[in-house]
Amino acid sequence: MIWDKRQKEWKTVSAVLYIKADQNIEVDHIDVRLKDVAKLTCTDTGILNRLKMLKILKIEAEKSHRYVFSILKVVELIHEIYPDLEIQNMGESDFIVDYESSAYTRDRWSLLKVVLLCITIFIGSAFSIMTFNNDVGVTQVFNQVYQLLMGQPSDGFTLLEATYSVGIAVGILVFYNHFGGKRITKDPTPMEVEMRQYEDDVNKTLIEGCNRKETSIDVD
Repeated sequence: MIWDKRQKEWKTVSAVLYIKADQNIEVDHIDVRLKDVAKLTCTDTGILNRLKMLKILKIEAEKSHRYVFSILKVVELIHEIYPDLEIQNMGESDFIVDYESSAYTRDRWSLLKVVLLCITIFIGSAFSIMTFNNDVGVTQVFNQVYQLLMGQPSDGFTLLEATYSVGIAVGILVFYNHFGGKRITKDPTPMEVEMRQYEDDVNKTLIEGCNRKETSIDVD
């Protein structure tokens, strides 16, 4: 038997609530409900539907902000409604609610930032390739190979240079595992693996920092 404070009645509950929250959840609305930050399952559909709509946070930031939330605070909020409900946490013990308003994400400056970033990456990649070729002396090697095979000096525009340029382009496509909007293989690329590792490190640093400063949303 559990006491439902809102309905003011006793209910018989033998169900168990299973809750799973990811390490980082992005939202774009100020009223954050439990279904926005966690996956829930329970044999009692009434309890499940009600807890999905449980408001756990009200965003007060205008554009973007991060909140570190403890799963114990979620359990505390659930027990305010169902004090005797058994809860099994299947996810993170601390998670980040990353708020960014929908108006801010559609800001025209965001597109400009993406364009500038693409230009910077393109120029940086081209510069890196050129400096690598100069360091290892690719031009001299091609000249020597061409003269060895053809018996005459190279003019700098031969089949070796053409195939080398095509090989660089193919290598980049294979490395990023994308051609246009399509993925070449199902395996993650080294870049995706490194980005995932970077995201995990950032999330752990944010959570540990907030816990040390005691600025996370936690139980008293």
